[in-house]
Amino acid sequence: MTPLPAETVPPSRSLAAPAAPISFAWLGVAPFFVFAVLFLVLPTLHLVVGAFQDADGNFTLRNLANLFQPQIVASFWVTIKISMISAVGGAVIGFLLAYAGVMGGLPRWVRPVLMTFSGVAPNFAGIPLAFAFLATLGRTGLVTALLFSVFGFKLYDTGFSITTFWGLILAYLYFQIPLMVLILVPALDGLKKEWREASDILGGNGWHFWRHVAIPILWPSLVGTTLLLFANAFGAVATAYGLTGSGINLVTIMLFAQIRGDVLHDQNLGYAISLGMVVITVLSNLAYIVLRARTRRFQ
Repeated sequence: MTPLPAETVPPSRSLAAPAAPISFAWLGVAPFFVFAVLFLVLPTLHLVVGAFQDADGNFTLRNLANLFQPQIVASFWVTIKISMISAVGGAVIGFLLAYAGVMGGLPRWVRPVLMTFSGVAPNFAGIPLAFAFLATLGRTGLVTALLFSVFGFKLYDTGFSITTFWGLILAYLYFQIPLMVLILVPALDGLKKEWREASDILGGNGWHFWRHVAIPILWPSLVGTTLLLFANAFGAVATAYGLTGSGINLVTIMLFAQIRGDVLHDQNLGYAISLGMVVITVLSNLAYIVLRARTRRFQ
């Protein structure tokens, strides 16, 4: 009779697994988390609490109710319109630029130049950008003077002004378009050549490829980036203030006036306005993150 094999003795469960060594890589990201807590999380919590307090620190809902004052509602609406128009315009023009640089068959040097400019231009904003547009398209600006001296065309006789609604949108497009290019170029690079070849083999043309393959893959990225541009324009204040002063009733300028201590100074109402802006920008950014995740599944 064949003897049964001896049972394998299981290792003792009392022996603890060795502790994983502490990674020093955390030291590299520690400044990021410290910065995020000090300049993003804590200020946001502070304004959320302040939005529900009066000047004496007592709980109140009056600040949120005051957000529905006609002047504040109008400022939110004007800001939303400017943000939407500049976001859609930046998305369309930026998509065409990105497509031309990546898939347009242009000389190789065009793409590095385009990407370099797109990396620099979004950071050129605020007061310097406002001054640049005033010096270029102001009443005595360089382009305005050239149009009159060369073509006899008086730009401001057409009703155009760089300090008006459409002038501000033009200034916003300066940093919206490059931002769209920066974000969309990797998405266009993710369109595999095999997909286009498969479309051609099956008898499709360029329209079929974009209609049935490229656009369904890119639309989450396109819509998501447009929402990101909207949030980017919605929170801009320095460029608008430097260009128009208080000529346009933007919510960011109204918030600036409430916080700094103008005649209508109400700090807690300013906190409530900030809370409304945070809600809008957070929703836009969350939608962008979700849509970008859908695009990455294909890439």
